[in-house]
Amino acid sequence: MDEHLSRIFHPIGSGPQCREGVIFAIFAFSTCGSYSGMFKMSVECKNRTESDLGIEVEFEYPFRLHQVYFDSPTCKGGHKERLFLVGDYSSSAEFFVTIAVFSFLYSMAALSAYCFVLEKYRENCKGAQIDFVVSAVFAFMWLVCSCAWAKGLSDVKTATDPERVITLITACDEEETRCHEVHEPKVSGLNTSVAFGFINLILWIGNLWFVFKETGWMAAISGTYVPSQEKQPAPDAFAQGGYAQQDPYAGSQGGYQPEYGQQGYNEEGGYSQGYEQQPQPTSFANQM
Repeated sequence: MDEHLSRIFHPIGSGPQCREGVIFAIFAFSTCGSYSGMFKMSVECKNRTESDLGIEVEFEYPFRLHQVYFDSPTCKGGHKERLFLVGDYSSSAEFFVTIAVFSFLYSMAALSAYCFVLEKYRENCKGAQIDFVVSAVFAFMWLVCSCAWAKGLSDVKTATDPERVITLITACDEEETRCHEVHEPKVSGLNTSVAFGFINLILWIGNLWFVFKETGWMAAISGTYVPSQEKQPAPDAFAQGGYAQQDPYAGSQGGYQPEYGQQGYNEEGGYSQGYEQQPQPTSFANQM
């Protein structure tokens, strides 16, 4: 059972886990790194000719929102003002994608090692020990980057909320101007990227136990590892005389052992002292 589970989770010791690591890493960085979204707002001025009912704002990875701008009407003589979104969340997003890419590359290297140099990997414990250290580092990095990106995504959602962006438009402060959102950004892909980040975290944490069992550290800690064992000497019964010198039926508590030289049974009744004390007939005639 443990061997079967190890073949599922162990990154170098099994091909299935390598494929899983590659797949989940691809999903993680592709759903985040390839994202582009858009939301739409409407500004209706008192003078309808100055209104803009379809202001589109597009943003994408790496979410440097402070560089994203749009033009909004001022409702004053047809003039427009250029406004920028608020926030720069590129650090958490790029960190998340970077860890996903390196995880993908390591999983590919592990899969190659499984296919081509598996026997060399299992010759000693050094390969497993290096694998354990790298897996621990990746597990920790997945924890950090997933949490950081989850917080960054929450900030991105807030910064790209059309109702919040409307508050940046000067014309919307006037009572005669009506401003409202037309289309919200779809962030389901970004939510999926966070989910895959934590899935990778669980996957790499699960690897640590199976890799640890191959490092040899468990046997060293528990003291169960014995480098060599001396051959035990043979028992005295076999070394000194074999089976011939010991009769299993000759013990003091053994079976029935009659002594034919000391007692016997005669016709007059009772036991005699032995068969040799009973007179033997010389012929049939003498007995008659």
